[in-house]
Amino acid sequence: MKCLIIAAGEGSRLSNRGDSKPLVPLLELPLIERVILNAKGAGITDFYIVTGYNGEKLRNHIDQFAQNRDLRITHLINNQWEKENGLSVLKAKGEIDENFILLMSDHIFNKSILEDLMQEKVVDGEIILAVDCNLENKIVDIDDVTKVLVDGKNRIVNIGKNIKEYNAYDTGIFLCSPAIFEALEESSDNCDTSLSAGIKILAKQKKARVFDIKGKYWIDVDDENAFKKAENIL
Repeated sequence: MKCLIIAAGEGSRLSNRGDSKPLVPLLELPLIERVILNAKGAGITDFYIVTGYNGEKLRNHIDQFAQNRDLRITHLINNQWEKENGLSVLKAKGEIDENFILLMSDHIFNKSILEDLMQEKVVDGEIILAVDCNLENKIVDIDDVTKVLVDGKNRIVNIGKNIKEYNAYDTGIFLCSPAIFEALEESSDNCDTSLSAGIKILAKQKKARVFDIKGKYWIDVDDENAFKKAENIL
């Protein structure tokens, strides 16, 4: 299975630790290397990585890393990296035409989440989002996390950072069919370039399901506070 990793943003809230957030070392291992090695441990060797801000430095590092680890890397470039992350996912349209894993370069997680998610069956036109149903999770930054409202059939009803009613958190770990690209094109045409906007379109079609990570660890390493939490977890 192929894996798409989003690594295009500036990551300004961790800029004190380096000028390329995916390369910021967490316990001596750069964030993006942790994500790639987790995916490799789950059986993935074919990676598509979307870069943008400070992209040349990041691509050079990844190429050397891939050579050392015997990985296949395809670089995709998002020159509109200052916009929302749906545009980065769209860069893979035409490159990936099968079901694939979608990950964020700054989300650290228990490898078994990915192993279990990859066993799920994705019907045509569907996506599955790994969610954390533990709303008491102290690691989560409630002001920054993307929230999800899930119905009794494990389907997404609503998703977004600012929704009032929710019963799960978005972990940033997805199993997607190529239908995600059409949904993101539609939402971008409606002037919303976020990944969540594309998910909402699929949710309206009852094509967006969730997968409960059942308490396994994950963290969005988005700022200094989250970075220190991640150090403690690991």
